Amino acid sequence: MTATASDSNRLSIIYDRECPFCAAFVKLYALRKNIGGIELIDARTRPDLVRALRAQGMEINEGMVVIWQRHYYHGANAMHLLSILGADRGLLGRLNKFLFRNRNAAEVIYPVLATGRRVALSLLGRKMIPHQ
Repeated sequence: MTATASDSNRLSIIYDRECPFCAAFVKLYALRKNIGGIELIDARTRPDLVRALRAQGMEINEGMVVIWQRHYYHGANAMHLLSILGADRGLLGRLNKFLFRNRNAAEVIYPVLATGRRVALSLLGRKMIPHQ
């Protein structure tokens, strides 16, 4: 699968823009990044990319995907990477580092967040990202 980020120092985050938690997190993260360029990709507008990710075993409804240095990170691994790369300024930065800097903690916490996403989408009357 070809990475969407052409520059190996560019960070791409594929997420669900209709999820209020996902959208708020990636926007705040993009504002506080410590690295070069960042590309935010709404998975709902890129069914071709979602199909390719799913073919590689990365279900977008179970977690965001981060592409960095031509490597793909999904779910808890994506959040772990973002916690390492992100700034630790402000409440969000410190909370992100606290929750996800430890890979084992990220593996435990992330499924809870994914469940919260499904509940939030349901309460808002929004559907999961469809299989096409």
